[in-house]
Amino acid sequence: MMAFLEATDSNFEELVLKSDKPVIVDFWAEWCGPCRMVDPIVEEVGADFDGQVVVVKVDVDNNPGITARFGIRNIPTVLFFKNGDVAGKQVGAVPKSTFVSKLEPLL
Repeated sequence: MMAFLEATDSNFEELVLKSDKPVIVDFWAEWCGPCRMVDPIVEEVGADFDGQVVVVKVDVDNNPGITARFGIRNIPTVLFFKNGDVAGKQVGAVPKSTFVSKLEPLL
């Protein structure tokens, strides 16, 4: 199992926007049931593409700045970044294949 990087309002730019690899950003919260379903799927996708992609989690309760900046209203929301820009978005609990199909064009 790979470890998630925790992105915060203060390190988001460094971890995500300046990354030279595509970044999967999982917006979640402790109290969110569907987030717990998405968690292992995102982790698995990260492990499958280890070295090619960065996986980052954002706790929406603790990081209102980034959450508002990217207009996150429903969680789980997963954003796909490439070269500092949002290149894809997935809201809600979906199968692994959906995440992979959004990630692959970015690699």
